[in-house]
Amino acid sequence: MSTKVADHILERLREWGVEHVFGYPGDGINGLLAAWGRAEDRPRFLQARHEEMAAFEAVGYAKFSGRLGVCAATSGPGAIHLLNGLYDAKLDHVPVLALVGQTHRTAMGGSYQQEVDLHTLFKDVASDFVETVNVPEQLPNVLDRAIRTAYARRAPTAVIIPGDVQELDYSPPTHAFKMVPSSLDRSAWTAIPTQESLERAAEVLNAGDKAAILIGQGAAGAQPEVERIAELLGAGVAKALLGKDVLSDELPYVTGAIGLLGTRPSYELMRDCDTLLTIGSSFPYTQFLPDFGKARAVQIDIDPHMVGMRYPYEVNLVGDAKATLQRLIPLLDTERGREWYDTVCANVARWREVMEKRAELSADPINPEYVARALDPLLPENAIVTSDSGSVANWYARHLTMRPGMRASLSGTLATMGCGVPYAIGAKFAHPDRPVFALVGDGAMQMNGLAEMITAAKYQDHWEDPRLVVGVWNNHDLNQVTWEMRAMEGAPSFLPSQEIPDVQYAGFARSLGLTGVRVEKPEDVEAGWRAGLEADGPAVVEFLTDPAVPPIPPHATWKQLEATAASILKGDVDRGSMVRQGFKAKVQEFLPGHGRK
Repeated sequence: MSTKVADHILERLREWGVEHVFGYPGDGINGLLAAWGRAEDRPRFLQARHEEMAAFEAVGYAKFSGRLGVCAATSGPGAIHLLNGLYDAKLDHVPVLALVGQTHRTAMGGSYQQEVDLHTLFKDVASDFVETVNVPEQLPNVLDRAIRTAYARRAPTAVIIPGDVQELDYSPPTHAFKMVPSSLDRSAWTAIPTQESLERAAEVLNAGDKAAILIGQGAAGAQPEVERIAELLGAGVAKALLGKDVLSDELPYVTGAIGLLGTRPSYELMRDCDTLLTIGSSFPYTQFLPDFGKARAVQIDIDPHMVGMRYPYEVNLVGDAKATLQRLIPLLDTERGREWYDTVCANVARWREVMEKRAELSADPINPEYVARALDPLLPENAIVTSDSGSVANWYARHLTMRPGMRASLSGTLATMGCGVPYAIGAKFAHPDRPVFALVGDGAMQMNGLAEMITAAKYQDHWEDPRLVVGVWNNHDLNQVTWEMRAMEGAPSFLPSQEIPDVQYAGFARSLGLTGVRVEKPEDVEAGWRAGLEADGPAVVEFLTDPAVPPIPPHATWKQLEATAASILKGDVDRGSMVRQGFKAKVQEFLPGHGRK
């Protein structure tokens, strides 16, 4: 039997080391599906419930493996469904390849069924590389460039293959004009700044007395160097959410997350520092960085396209974080006072006490902060944690202690809902021997999570460690937006948009043959998490939480909080323990550590 174009695609993926492809079938990729059958499912085709979920699973796989994530979809609606997951990859700088079917070439331009202009559709999300394979000889170069570009640019790329092309006999490019040969190799490389720029950076860092370091996911792999430079500078280290797992939260000078979902000591670190070093982060919210003109600043980033645009940095070092820090560290002074360092550590210690007290406060029926706090000491040392978007991301950011060996991520830049469970499934295929936890709000669970529990049930036997624990914060409210309306718009909650149905999430899990636990009282929270950990397969642990516990920003003042309270007192519907006349008193309970300016 002759080798078809579709056969060669799968063969080339195997040669690139691709072991998994997340997708959903459709007649636009029938040729590929037939080839998968001939290839005995290598690489393994993993069937999601929806193409968007396939893309999210590819993103989760890539984030937690460091390898290329691959997703596949049919033409028309299947291709369209991929977009949100691919934009998540684009904005979080993750290497993902999308293989997309297309209408037969003979029908193109004829308004045929499921005919969509895929180049126009993908030209933004896959702006680094999108191409259609029109003849077999074009294939190896297009596919190789898509993969190489995804890795090099840390971005999504797309290869479009019309249905009739998939079924053509494959013939390689020849040694002739207007033929483009290709090769597989992708050698490792490291970018480093010039010595002159390193010396300028050292001058800035040596001149300051109160250093702050901000790290993102680009600092991953440079953990020893980040620790060393923090010690030399006597600096506090704040983390963008995508860098949460880069450095252990057990270090006394690590102030935790930064931004609206961040911590008070990170806010104080940036407010009071005179020197800023940013490593591998494009954190966009400049209001949480030092006031312009107050701090001298240096940035390290691998991507010259992303430097110099978040703060008026004096020196922008373009290079790999580890290699750059190794060259920068010997240029730094070793003698520094400890007053600033001691202040940072004291702020961190006080914040930890505040968060413990906040988690212990009563709520109706369960304090959502306590749910995350109770999980924290139960997390295995090799745990992988995903968080969805919404108010649950606040508790993920503030209450989970990253320890050496643990991994964690969320949709950092797109901040899309519905990624928590598919991320976790992607993580399970990346690391089938590790336990995975997904922290999800009830809105995100209704949007995507329930359907993808079917996927988890389908593939649970493929995982050496069967534990995939999905924690659901069930508060019947699209809670983050509710609080944003109150705090930013000065408006009460608009129930037709914010209130969502009460779904039996644990019951749904049990209907799939999985473990399902519903927790309705605070005293049962820890036992609920333990039941999920002890399950012999995927588990959903559902917690009935109070929607009225405020995710207070780290820079919140009493004046701002009182304005929020006033907007609620004017018209918010009494839906919990913290609205109407009880709101202000309850906010006062949850505010310690945020200051009374």
